[in-house]
Amino acid sequence: MTEQRGGAPQHSATDETIAALAVRLRAADTGGWTADATRALIVRLGWGWSESPTVFTGRSTGDARLRPVGKYEERYVGGEAYVELAVPVRRAAPDAASQAEAFRVAKDELTATLGEASIMGVHGRLAPFLGAVQSWGSPYLRWRGERDTLELRAGPTGPELVLRPTDPAENWFVRQGNGEEHAISGFFGFRPDASNGGLTFPGGWKARSWETVTRALADFLTTLPAETSALRTPMWMPIYGRIEGKGAPILFDVDCGDRLMLACFAGEDVDASALGWGTSADHPKTGRPWPDTRHPRLRIDAGGPGEPSGQELAETIVATARAMGVVSPEDLLIGAEAGEVGAYRVTFYGLGLSMA
Repeated sequence: MTEQRGGAPQHSATDETIAALAVRLRAADTGGWTADATRALIVRLGWGWSESPTVFTGRSTGDARLRPVGKYEERYVGGEAYVELAVPVRRAAPDAASQAEAFRVAKDELTATLGEASIMGVHGRLAPFLGAVQSWGSPYLRWRGERDTLELRAGPTGPELVLRPTDPAENWFVRQGNGEEHAISGFFGFRPDASNGGLTFPGGWKARSWETVTRALADFLTTLPAETSALRTPMWMPIYGRIEGKGAPILFDVDCGDRLMLACFAGEDVDASALGWGTSADHPKTGRPWPDTRHPRLRIDAGGPGEPSGQELAETIVATARAMGVVSPEDLLIGAEAGEVGAYRVTFYGLGLSMA
């Protein structure tokens, strides 16, 4: 096959399905991602090579991009010249609901062909090598391999498939576990599966101020319904609090599928309405997770993708916890139940809170 340096690709991929493309990428010989091997990879895929990061694919969803090793990547690689090949696979309107739907459709197609992803998660503010994340949400799914990993992630115009060497991005993630506040954002879930053999996990960090907790919760809640919708992975998170003389009772419930719902178990001694809480009458859709209108008494329906005001919700949660007698951020605890999300074991790194 004659090597191309641009223009029309040799392989017309305009109408290639996402699943077919994924199968081709997983089967590709990346040769260690050296400069010569990556050039040969692009040619074997039938695409047009250029000296820029752009790879001419002929796909209607846009050309692919290579990410070369630079100053943000070099300390995490072991001879690779590139750390990813990203291929846009669907276009969607920029609103959160449209982007989440496009991601979900791509996820369903890939899962039907490849099986359940090895890893699922949300980047939060920080993607590997300080990569950009999308304002509506930053979900990802990974089909992990020993040498190379295929990822579905939220891209600038819609979901994209990313083929990358496995080690560099995982090395980057592990090294973020330095204990500094906000060192890791988002959450990370893995299946106890052979594909995750040798997977290494970073250490977490602990919030040391209520301001830190507020920012972390705001980031988490703002995009959560878009991300759970995109991943087709509903979540339930009880939050407990250590209170002097009362042990560690449950304070809040967070329920999120296609909508974000919050509930509070504060007593009558707390002026909950002044803090932003309503009732089932104010938020009738909360009857889905909590059909008993009297328990829990206090509720908020924060809305679907793109609708939650994460900052307001975070301020409400923190103010209510303190009004209920929680003295320190170290006394606010995520229920261990939240760590089991379907087939995945999830760590909520970005919240900086301990598990109950």
